[in-house]
Amino acid sequence: MTAHAPERPAAGGSAPTAPAPGRAPRRRRSGAGGAALTVLTWAIGLAFVSPALWLLLTAFKQENQAATDPPTLLFQPTLDRFSAVLGADFLPYLGNSLTATVASTVLVLLLGLPAAYALSVEPVKRTQDVLFFFISTKMLPVVAVVVPIYVAAAELSVLDNVWTLVVLYTAMNLPIAVWMLRSFFLEVPVAIVEAARVEGAGLPRILWSVMLPIMAPGIAATALICMIFSWNEFFFAVNLTASQAATVPVFLTGFITSEGLFVAQLSAAAVMASLPIVVVGWIAQRQLVRGLSMGAVK
Repeated sequence: MTAHAPERPAAGGSAPTAPAPGRAPRRRRSGAGGAALTVLTWAIGLAFVSPALWLLLTAFKQENQAATDPPTLLFQPTLDRFSAVLGADFLPYLGNSLTATVASTVLVLLLGLPAAYALSVEPVKRTQDVLFFFISTKMLPVVAVVVPIYVAAAELSVLDNVWTLVVLYTAMNLPIAVWMLRSFFLEVPVAIVEAARVEGAGLPRILWSVMLPIMAPGIAATALICMIFSWNEFFFAVNLTASQAATVPVFLTGFITSEGLFVAQLSAAAVMASLPIVVVGWIAQRQLVRGLSMGAVK
């Protein structure tokens, strides 16, 4: 028998090398660290959503189960609290909130898009002063202006009117919308706008056919943030409305009475009040993530 000669590496190749002794333990430490980071991330996420989960859980309890100490974890779910909320004229409040939120958001976009375009693509000499003026209106506490607004609304006979809330919510959200939309406009290449002008497109055509399709995620993010601010606004609604134009946040305060706090019913009402915004956010989540990340990666 003839012994085979040991194999040699091919010409130009290199002999296989054994893994360094320290690499395997490093991989094990990396895997353990990744698992620990995953567990920590889940723990932080659950901590953030735990109030919402507890609110949803309480909404399916009876009042005597919701007020126990320690809390009742095992119970038979019921829809009685939701039926009680619907029986307490919840729908008119919901309609007022939808009207004020949707109408004010549409007005904010109609006014904010041209303003943001002018402050980004066509900046003027005092652009920074205008931007500072917009954001400075958010520095004034709302409580400082509610009395003048109340007096003006009373003189114009528009108290307890949902369109008064539409005007106020538009003014409240417009500065933030202009700042957000301006940042999205700045991400659009100037060459695209110049090419559209060379082709003879005017400002309306540039906005509608060129800029808006590119900025659709940013517009969706701006609209959703304005909707959340309008939907959750309480101070103007509770001071300027009574029965005809009261919104959902005002409705929720009705469960805090002299007889006590109806925890389960309040939780059911809060779940129903949060549902429209949650559904809108879920539908627009892809556009929202893209809009909030515009400009983050160059």
